[in-house]
Amino acid sequence: MVWWADDHGSVAAEITLVAPVLIMLLVFVAVVIHRGVDARLRLDDAAHQAARAASMQRSAPTAVTAARSTARSALSTAGVVCRTVAVSTDTAGLVPGGIVTVTVSCPVDFGDAVILGVAGQRVLSATASEPVDTWRSIGTNTGGGGG
Repeated sequence: MVWWADDHGSVAAEITLVAPVLIMLLVFVAVVIHRGVDARLRLDDAAHQAARAASMQRSAPTAVTAARSTARSALSTAGVVCRTVAVSTDTAGLVPGGIVTVTVSCPVDFGDAVILGVAGQRVLSATASEPVDTWRSIGTNTGGGGG
C-alpha cells in the first residue's frame, strides 16, 4: 500500500478542523438574518405609529408633520439607526371615515455582511394605513350661537 492512501483517522481530523469554521459561518448568517428581520419589524411598527398619529390630525400639513416626527421618534426609541428617514404621507383620505396611509423608508447598513454577498446598504420600507374616525367633527367653528 502507498503511504498517502493510508488515511485512517483523517476524517476525524478534518471534521475537527472544519466544524468550528462552519459553526461560525452559520452563527454569522443567523445574526445577519436577525438584524434584517428585527429592522423590518421595527420599521413596520414605526409606520403604524406614524399613520395613527397622522389620522388623528385635523389638517394635511399637521398630519404630515405628526407622521414625520412620530416615525423618527419611534425608530430612535427602538434603536434603529437610519442615516435618513423618508416619510411619505397620503392625506387625501383625511376626512371622517377616510384612510390615511404612511410609508416609512430607512436605509439599513449591512456593511459587516459583505462576506455573505449581502449589499452594504439596503433600503427597507414599510407602509401602514389607519382609518380616520367616522364620527369626528370637521373642526369648523362658525362663531354663531343658536337662538
